[in-house]
Amino acid sequence: MNVRNLAPIKAKHGVSRALQGCHTAVVDGYVVEGHVPADLIHRMLEERPAIAGLAVPGMPEGSPGMEGPHPEPYEVTAFETNGKTFVYDRR
Repeated sequence: MNVRNLAPIKAKHGVSRALQGCHTAVVDGYVVEGHVPADLIHRMLEERPAIAGLAVPGMPEGSPGMEGPHPEPYEVTAFETNGKTFVYDRR
């Protein structure tokens, strides 16, 4: 389903302002926020960690869909419904 205003969906699923990206999806009960690499989504779905989801805040150059001549390192953040976060992967 495509919606124009993602703010209520982000709020419902515990995506803090600091974690927000330009896209939000709910995949098999997990939130995927921003330009999260597909292999990490697959890993999350296989491992089934006790998290709300994964996020790539902003739009870092070099992340999926944001390819460019100057890729920058970025972190994929796992977040819990209580607001706790940790680095799930670095790219």
